[in-house]
Amino acid sequence: MKTLIILHGWQSSREKWENVKKEIEKQGTKVISLDLPGFKKETALSEVWNLDNYVEWFKDFSDKFNEPFFLLGHSFGGRIAIKFAAQYPEKLEGLILVSSAGIKPETNNNHRAMLIFAKKIRKTFSHFNFYPLARKIFYKYVFKTTDYINSEKIPFLQETFKNIIDEDLKSQLSKIKSKTLIIWGNKDILTPVSNGYLMKEKIKNSKLEILKNVGHNPYVTDFKILSEKISNFIKNF
Repeated sequence: MKTLIILHGWQSSREKWENVKKEIEKQGTKVISLDLPGFKKETALSEVWNLDNYVEWFKDFSDKFNEPFFLLGHSFGGRIAIKFAAQYPEKLEGLILVSSAGIKPETNNNHRAMLIFAKKIRKTFSHFNFYPLARKIFYKYVFKTTDYINSEKIPFLQETFKNIIDEDLKSQLSKIKSKTLIIWGNKDILTPVSNGYLMKEKIKNSKLEILKNVGHNPYVTDFKILSEKISNFIKNF
């Protein structure tokens, strides 16, 4: 029986992938969905981590398997999957990247201006009661993510998040030798679809599937079509 291991996104959990797990298991594949360290009370970090810590944590877990397996990474989980695939190709039968993070955007003048503006807003309004809500709205609609501020109250997680996003994985993509399926929603605003095309270009033995009218979390919004794409990829090996 073929095995698929799923690595979820930032501050997500294995439970969020339960529908996909059930659909794929109907096709005869064993599916293991993991909880990544840091996002639950029982998996809390005891120190600040970086991406290499997550890769080695998963390497330790993977050592229990005698045969190569399929590895799926979504968003942050895709970062781990990319670096793991580049470093340990012998462990993988195939790689699946769903709306994967890992491409560091170039900092342009508009982005710098937004960062300066955010610092000024914090300095001016941080003592007001409405500031936490206003800040969350600003991050959500301007920076398109609240991952950073949602990590503030969890020990070691915010500094871990900084370490993670500071690493650009472009150089790792060409090192991936595993046959790779890249799946992306064309309405994804968190990890733009242009990143999917870049990964397709850099990963030699890869195929890109674009899901129409789908955003960043197809495992929730379109789990049946996502499961079908994954199962077809596994079956056609």
